[in-house]
Amino acid sequence: MKPKSWDKFLKEVAGDFGLRGKLKELFLVRFAYENWRKPDTEVWQLAEAASHETYKKQMTQLYSRFTNDKEDGCAELDLHSKGPGKFQILREWLKDVKYPEWQSVNHPSLAYVAVNPPSFQSSDQPTYIPRPPIETDCFQEMLKPGALLRIRAPEKMGKTSLINQILVQSEVCGCHKVYLNFRAAEKTMFSSLNKFLRWFCANVSRELGMPPSLDDYWDEELFGSLVSCQTYFQNYILEQLDSPLALGLDNVDRLFEYEDIAADFLPMLRYWHEEANNSEVWQNLRLVIANSSEAYVKLDANQSPFNVGKQIKLPGFNVDQVMKLADSKGLTSDNGKNEAFAQQLIALVGGHPYLVEIAMDALASGSLKQQQLLQEAPSQSGIYSAHLRHYWNVLQTMPELAAAMGKIIQAGEGVQLDPTLAYQLGSMGLISLVGDEAKVSCQLYQQYFQLNAEFSEITT
Repeated sequence: MKPKSWDKFLKEVAGDFGLRGKLKELFLVRFAYENWRKPDTEVWQLAEAASHETYKKQMTQLYSRFTNDKEDGCAELDLHSKGPGKFQILREWLKDVKYPEWQSVNHPSLAYVAVNPPSFQSSDQPTYIPRPPIETDCFQEMLKPGALLRIRAPEKMGKTSLINQILVQSEVCGCHKVYLNFRAAEKTMFSSLNKFLRWFCANVSRELGMPPSLDDYWDEELFGSLVSCQTYFQNYILEQLDSPLALGLDNVDRLFEYEDIAADFLPMLRYWHEEANNSEVWQNLRLVIANSSEAYVKLDANQSPFNVGKQIKLPGFNVDQVMKLADSKGLTSDNGKNEAFAQQLIALVGGHPYLVEIAMDALASGSLKQQQLLQEAPSQSGIYSAHLRHYWNVLQTMPELAAAMGKIIQAGEGVQLDPTLAYQLGSMGLISLVGDEAKVSCQLYQQYFQLNAEFSEITT
């Protein structure tokens, strides 16, 4: 059942912001708990608007009452921005910023106690380098009932290591933990939604030491795969656990290759997260999902799991973090010299953890000196030759992607790309996006592709 105080809460908000007449009616309908997941194309009829166009105009007037132009308005709500999402932005702002007491007073089951997390260092990952305050922020978020953490970063930026650290610390605090890597699933598991969901539920059960009991809860023909999956998760897994479940889903972007599955599975995760608002059993599910970039699948803004919960973006290592990695490799003979090198290395590879570690391993082996390493880095004989050649081979098989990368290399500054191409290059880590403009993510890639004559041939 929905929180009993929500309707009263909405009426108080309407009064505080001077909503009267039709705008008040529209506000109470659109933000009613039972309408949170419904699209505007359905809500306008519930609001008894004359037409969908009339409804959109009235919603624009409504949002203007809360806009960032107002002294006490929502800073994230920009009426001039295009696209969906204003409803989600305003709803979350009302709940979490303007009236945070609703969660702790009117809905105490969502309150949480902040504690100091233990150190994010584990014996099975001796070289894990924390990037404060990311780890502490993640840990505190996982204490919240129904938490959803979204970790977004290019390939090999440390997403998997961070997920494992979060799950380890969640277990220390009494949670059950399960880690699933979608890259580990066989291709046949993605042949249908039903098969994928059964694989998903069976593996969660196995990791928890619970024998899979799918057939006792599953009826695809009568109820459908999604309902069967939810019933199994709720009645078999969550209700039998004596403490919350911290569930880490890694490489979620593999689902983007199977749009039909993604279009159902991802909204289901969003729904499970939102069910924590009105169901105690779903408060025991704490989700961590990781992907290489934003989801490039068409999802309604009110159904996507990528715009709720807490988003974590992984930056490159700073000087202090590079120095800690160097220390873990035994490179401590001259800290002053190492710090200067760390700054140069960061400038070259953007602090990319994987590329930094390759450099530290090369120095630790004694095969290279610091300046030689930096000078040879973008060449075919440098320590990154295999890494760079891999990306060259990928681009060689995708002329359109190579042309887009070539355009950025030649421009030497930010350029606008087709969103699909920007997504692909961004998920590979070759570019970074600043607003709508794409730039080469680090000097290493800029120098390598500029020097590579073969690359010039496939981009002309």
